[in-house]
Amino acid sequence: MSTVTKRRREKREVPIAWEALEDAFENNAPEVHSYLQFETGEVIRIVDGVADPRMHEKIARDDKYLRIDPVSSREQYRWMERFIDSLEDEQELQTQLTVAIDGKGAFRRFKDVLMSFPVQRERWFTFRSERLASCMKAWLTAHDIVAVERPAWRVPSAEEVQANVETEKSKRRMTRAQAAEANRQHLKELVDLVPVRELETAVAFMEFLRERRRPPRTRAKTAEGDGEDAGTEDGADESESED
Repeated sequence: MSTVTKRRREKREVPIAWEALEDAFENNAPEVHSYLQFETGEVIRIVDGVADPRMHEKIARDDKYLRIDPVSSREQYRWMERFIDSLEDEQELQTQLTVAIDGKGAFRRFKDVLMSFPVQRERWFTFRSERLASCMKAWLTAHDIVAVERPAWRVPSAEEVQANVETEKSKRRMTRAQAAEANRQHLKELVDLVPVRELETAVAFMEFLRERRRPPRTRAKTAEGDGEDAGTEDGADESESED
């Protein structure tokens, strides 16, 4: 048994992104190339003339990606015909759609006609989605892929976020303390390199920096001086009263 055959028989569990896969199966434009990523289940879309050709070549050779074969235009055209056949009680709409799918631009004209018939338009979307789902499941089976549930999006709790915030704050505080200690050590090393004749200037500069960081002194003696002035005035008033 060859390695390739053995690999094909091994089942892969892939968390399929169904909406993206459905879009890839429907879009059969020749310039669009879609790939399924096995690990994430996401669909990578590459458009000729827009994406880097080297990136396209890299993805095409990567074992983690599988090229998606979209449903052919011929098959999707058959879907429109089958849907039109189901409109036996809607003769007017059936006639309009039959005319619309005749010739080039059939898909666009088909959708344009359905814009005026919202109920039938929804019926078409449901019908088409069912056909696409059937094609996707057959394709996944052919490539031994088992679709599994995608992990749900989870919003972290306030407690989890608070714990992370405190952890980051602690790291920043530790970083600032380490930086300050490193600066002090570097300053000591610089002092040893300062020439003797410059030491006095260096000390004066450091004292200047220290004093600049001190808070301004309060005028505590102002109240005492006011009290002495008040006492003198009181004494003068008392003398005048005695006279």
